Amino acid sequence: MTDAITLYHNPRCSKSRATLELLRTQGYEPHIIEYLKEPPSETELAAILRLLGLKPRELMRKKEVEYQQEKLADPELKDKDLIRAMHEHPRLIERPIVLARGKAALGRPPEAVLKIL
Repeated sequence: MTDAITLYHNPRCSKSRATLELLRTQGYEPHIIEYLKEPPSETELAAILRLLGLKPRELMRKKEVEYQQEKLADPELKDKDLIRAMHEHPRLIERPIVLARGKAALGRPPEAVLKIL
């Protein structure tokens, strides 16, 4: 396999574990980034959002405590503010995210990542 595959992974998340298992059953061994321990930079998050075709709020887990505490539902917040919040509070980032061949996919459901492989 010449193309690197990156998985932003949370081993405690069933969807993330299922996506990793799916990748492996397809013959891929991704580079795993446990994003809670090693959060993507604001620049990396902006690039991921572009690849996904999503706005920052669309990639956020709105039921997390940090979403409420940081008042991230405020419509006046700019994209850069939401990206900064995801970097500072990586639990807010929806997962898993797979990057491959210059594309990105959110593994919800896990099979959604197959379209970029």
